[in-house]
Amino acid sequence: MSRPHHLRLALLCTAFAAAPTASGQAPEKKPDARADIENGYSEIETLTRVLETVRQNYVDPEKVSYPKLMAAALRGMLAELDPHSQFMSPELFQQMNDNSAATYEGVGFTIAPESAGLAIVSVREDGPAARAGILPGDRIIKLGADPTTKLSFLECIQRLRGNPGEPLTLTTHRAPTRETRELTMIREVMRQETVRDATLLDEAATGGAKIGYLRLVQFNATSPGELADALDKLEDQGMAALVFDLRNNPGGLLNAAVEVLGEFLPPNTAVVTTEGAPGTTNPPPLRTPAKQRRARPYPLIVLVNHNSASAAELVAGALQDLGRAVIVGTTTFGKGSVQSIIPGDRGTAIRLTTARYFTPSHKMIHGVGIKPNLTATLTPEEEKKVFEAFRDRSLGKTDAAALTSLGDHQLDRALTTLAAILVYQSKPVKK
Repeated sequence: MSRPHHLRLALLCTAFAAAPTASGQAPEKKPDARADIENGYSEIETLTRVLETVRQNYVDPEKVSYPKLMAAALRGMLAELDPHSQFMSPELFQQMNDNSAATYEGVGFTIAPESAGLAIVSVREDGPAARAGILPGDRIIKLGADPTTKLSFLECIQRLRGNPGEPLTLTTHRAPTRETRELTMIREVMRQETVRDATLLDEAATGGAKIGYLRLVQFNATSPGELADALDKLEDQGMAALVFDLRNNPGGLLNAAVEVLGEFLPPNTAVVTTEGAPGTTNPPPLRTPAKQRRARPYPLIVLVNHNSASAAELVAGALQDLGRAVIVGTTTFGKGSVQSIIPGDRGTAIRLTTARYFTPSHKMIHGVGIKPNLTATLTPEEEKKVFEAFRDRSLGKTDAAALTSLGDHQLDRALTTLAAILVYQSKPVKK
């Protein structure tokens, strides 16, 4: 039986690479680059042989068409690199383009890939997921009847997306309590405000100091403006220090994070560097905007936890590196990689990790996270209590003045630290 054309072509390429010269002498062996090319031809030959063996011998012919086998091979290749790299079929790539402005928040949570399934990084307090009792840190182990370990990350995203009014059924697992639940929720449209609970805290809990507090729950296009407006109002009320809460913030737009940093750092400050593969040219550092609405020189503490990810880590890391803020909480999630969408043939594309982010002092974020200056922890039960209180406030059930009575040890540590800083600053300097 004759060999298929593409197999013969691969073999021809291999043979040509090793062919003798016209003088009859084998060509001089080149160093590593040449060896790599020859190894590449060899591996392509192996792939082609396996492909043809499967096509000729597999019991179900409907599963072994060239498009299906090659798509499966490409999915496996990209998935082997890291959880964020992905081969996209034409259908998936088109859907991503159609939904480029959408989030995964039809029921109000954001996710990150993990080997054991999907980690829920953040939960909107005013969404269906929160009302169903889902908490940050829960794992999604099934979407419908399918285990998430059998689905790619983008396939999970595809299933989570939907229109308002459509149901979503999933199964979650909560490791600390070993609780597994199957839940059905109805997707809905939720408000987009990202700055929450901007207020001056009860002076009975701050030692009489006017300490402000606000949470940023995600970085989107409106976040810098929302933050600037909230800061202006708090400053107009006499705010002397600020607790900036980035706990359970899953990240978002990089440009929004850089603009947020511009509220606390001087104009044109380098805040993020990006490094790609060896031999590539790295772009210049990202810098804060050239103009600043107001100078905001007061003491600043940033709260983070294990669910603070991506852009939230960039902000915390830059403020820490540049000495602008004290970071309080627990080590962050550790998502500091850059994914690029590279279109391919016939409507396909690949989502490929092409670079990593670094803080101003060149600290690695990816796989490491940002370590706080002051460690303060919450038990799973305390985290649940704090989250439910935030949820109730978002639903209009609780007065925002109750922030300091939650038993939130991370916030308590921040307030104690800020009070000490303000006392120190108020002391006259001895000459």
